[in-house]
Amino acid sequence: MKNTHFYLILISLCTSFSCAQSENPPFIELGDESKIYLEKIVDGIDIPWGISFINENEILVTDKKGILYHVKDNTKTPVKGIPKVVENRQGGLLDIEVDKDFENNRRIFLTTSNSSSNSKESNTALYSADYNDFKISNLKLLYKATPDSDQYRHYGGKILLDEKYVYFTVGDRAGRDIYPQDLTKDGGKLYRLYLDGSIPKDNPFYNMKNAKKAIWSYGHRNPQGIIFGNEPGNIIVHEHGPRGGDEINIIRERDSIREEPLLTRNYGWPIVSNGINYNGTSFTDLTSLEGTESPAYFWTPSIAPSGMTMLTSDIYDEWEGNLFIGSLRFRYLERIELIGNYVYKREKLLDRVGRVREVVQGPDGYLYVGIEKKGIFKIIPSKVYIKNDIVE
Repeated sequence: MKNTHFYLILISLCTSFSCAQSENPPFIELGDESKIYLEKIVDGIDIPWGISFINENEILVTDKKGILYHVKDNTKTPVKGIPKVVENRQGGLLDIEVDKDFENNRRIFLTTSNSSSNSKESNTALYSADYNDFKISNLKLLYKATPDSDQYRHYGGKILLDEKYVYFTVGDRAGRDIYPQDLTKDGGKLYRLYLDGSIPKDNPFYNMKNAKKAIWSYGHRNPQGIIFGNEPGNIIVHEHGPRGGDEINIIRERDSIREEPLLTRNYGWPIVSNGINYNGTSFTDLTSLEGTESPAYFWTPSIAPSGMTMLTSDIYDEWEGNLFIGSLRFRYLERIELIGNYVYKREKLLDRVGRVREVVQGPDGYLYVGIEKKGIFKIIPSKVYIKNDIVE
């Protein structure tokens, strides 16, 4: 009996090790924590899902449970007029972005998990609204993904703005084999609208019969980081994979070699993946496929990436142009050095600080992180305060 018990344990361990995934290079390095420290901006925010600056002194922050805060002088004030949300494990009040011309138009954009039937079933919704004096008005539903689902996973919900367009993501809503590869259905997509919610006629699938005209790219799983890339028209998206296979993808405005949008807009999920099912089984044998775009980088094991920014300031030594991405699973901030779109170096910052939900660059050029159960923090280079001490 003892021998049988021993062999069962041995088989279990062998199975576990056979399912383990080795780290995809470049291997992550531990950063020098003495070079930076955190300054608390505000606490008491459960899940700071989205952060957007009004100006250097004022921030709008979403708490996933359905509260929008106006933060100023280390004090948070709840904002009135938020649309009703369906809060569940991954759904709720999601991202927020302040219009580039906010000083003149007072406009903001929000994503939520919204129900069309006032039930627990929901899907991702994009809104615009006016914001003044701790109150939202003129709320407008710009896009509502369908159908509503009782699944609590994969809403996507990240927003990206420029002076003309609003881009936003919708996850596959746990419909892996239903939505991401079907252009007639929402889910597993990146979308592009004009700021007023109308659909640009030069969207890649606008003239395709029965296709969702707002689609900008497809074949995504659950994109929760989005920024503009270095090259004009490029968008960088990261998305949660299954067990392994979190991805960084580059979505190009156009491909000069392959003009066919079906070949240049498909990012593969779930036909192609570097991940496996959570139980260790395989759902695809393909890691690349003609007609799909391969990721610029993929993480194994999965880090559960959340939030992303590219630093454009020179406040931090040699970090300008680097990507910064939160890790929910391993509870750190990842710094990524790029050569073009190639991931050259990875570094772990703020190790074990907590679930880093969001990271943004403020108008002052500093990095700010939203950490679950802790709040919003500003990352300060240690040299800044050393200089101040000398002056004083």
